[in-house]
Amino acid sequence: MNSRTLRMWLRPGMMIKRWLALFMLATVVTSLGLAMGLAWIYEHYSFPKRIQPYVEWLTLQPIAHPWREIIIVAIGVIFLLGALWRLSTSLIAPLLEADTSGRAFSEIVNEHRFGPAKAEFNIVAIGGGTGLSALLRGLKLQNANLTAIVTVADDGGSTGRIRNVFNIPAPGDIRNCLVAMADNESLMAKLFHYRFDKEGSELSGHAFGNLFITAMTQVTGSFEQGVIESARVLNIRGRVLPSTLENITLCADLVDGTVARGESAIAHDSHAVERIFVEPNEPDAYRPALAAILNADLIVLGPGSLYTSVLPNLLVSGVREAIQWSRAATVYVCNVATQHGETDNFGYEDHVNEVVKYLGDNHLGFAVVNSNAAATAAIRPEWQVSAVQYDGRQTVAGGVHIVPADVVNDRNPLRHDPIKLAEVLVSLAREHQASTFDLETADLD
Repeated sequence: MNSRTLRMWLRPGMMIKRWLALFMLATVVTSLGLAMGLAWIYEHYSFPKRIQPYVEWLTLQPIAHPWREIIIVAIGVIFLLGALWRLSTSLIAPLLEADTSGRAFSEIVNEHRFGPAKAEFNIVAIGGGTGLSALLRGLKLQNANLTAIVTVADDGGSTGRIRNVFNIPAPGDIRNCLVAMADNESLMAKLFHYRFDKEGSELSGHAFGNLFITAMTQVTGSFEQGVIESARVLNIRGRVLPSTLENITLCADLVDGTVARGESAIAHDSHAVERIFVEPNEPDAYRPALAAILNADLIVLGPGSLYTSVLPNLLVSGVREAIQWSRAATVYVCNVATQHGETDNFGYEDHVNEVVKYLGDNHLGFAVVNSNAAATAAIRPEWQVSAVQYDGRQTVAGGVHIVPADVVNDRNPLRHDPIKLAEVLVSLAREHQASTFDLETADLD
C-alpha cells in the first residue's frame, strides 16, 4: 500500500475509520470482560498442584504490578497491529489492485493470492451484429479464453459513411462486440454506443465508438492496431478480431435473378437469397483469427443474421478451412425467430442446411435450437417474423446433432438470453472435451 493510497484511507468522511474504531472498542470491551472472568476463576478456583506453576507463569505472577499489565498490553498491541497489517494485505490490497466489477469477493482474493485461474476452454465465437454481442455477454462470465471473430461487411448508417470516407473495414459490429466484452459495461460502454442526433450536423447518426475506432486507426496507422488499442481502453475480457482487414462488400444473388450489393441492401430486399458472395472474392483472412480457430476447444457460429452476420465470415479465405482442420466442437446457434427479408419461413433445419452449405459437409457438429415454445408464443404477427420451432428431432441431414434448450430471453422473445446460452455451450464443450479425452485414452491403450 503506497503513501498516496494510505492518505486516501485517512481522508475524513471515508466512512471506514469510525467503524474500525468501533470494532477496536468492541474488541477492548470484550477482552476486558474475558479478563474479568478469568480473574474471578483464578481467585476462586484451585488448580491442581502439578499445573499451578504453569498457570502462574502464564498469568505473569512473578512480575510485579504494573509491569505485568504493561507487558500484556504491549503483546496485545503487537498482535493487533500485525493482524491488521496482514488483513490489509490479504483482503484490502486485492480490492485496491484488481478490477472488482461484476466479480465475487472470494474470486478477487483468490486471484490475488494464487494468480488468475487457468481457463477451462478456448472459445471462438464467429458472427456479428446484436446476436454475437448477446452471446459474448454470457461467455465472458465463464472461465474461458474468449475470442470473437467479427464480420466487417456492414455498410449501413454510421459504419457505411466511415467506410466510404476512410476506406477501412466496417467498425460497427466490432464496436458492439468490444462493448459486450467490456469488463464493466458502465459509462465508457455507454459512451461507445452514444449516437450524435443533432439534425443537420455532419456527426448526426454517428456512433461515438465508430469514430473512436476510426481515430485510433488514424493514430496507430492500422485498423488492426486501432481495434487492439480500443479494446485496451474498454478493458475487455478476451479478444475481438476482424475476420479480414480488407474493405469488402457483401453481395447476394436473389431468386428473381437480380444481384443485391451491400449488407444493408440484402437485409432489406424483398426477394429470397439464393447465395451470397463478397467482393473482392476470397479476401485474405486476418492471421490471428485463423490461429484462434485452430487453437479452439469450441467454435460457435451465430447467433445473428444468417446471411449478413454469420455466413460472410465463411467467405473469407482460410476461415472455412481453419474450422474444418480444427479439433474443436463446432456448433451453430440457430436464431429463435426468423428475420424479415432474410430468412422468412425458415425452420431450424433450413438455417442449419445453409450453414453446412457454406462450411462444408461433416464439419458442423451441433446446432443449438430453442425449445421454449411458450416464450416465443409472445411473438406478434405485426413484427413480420415467426418463431423457429423445435420438432423433436435429434439429428438432421449431414449428421448435425440438434441440442434443444431453453435459450430464449424471457423479456424479449426475439433474442437469446446470454446466461442461458453460455451455460448450454459450456456444457457442450465439457461433453466434447470428455469424449475426446476418452477417445485419445482408447487409442493409447
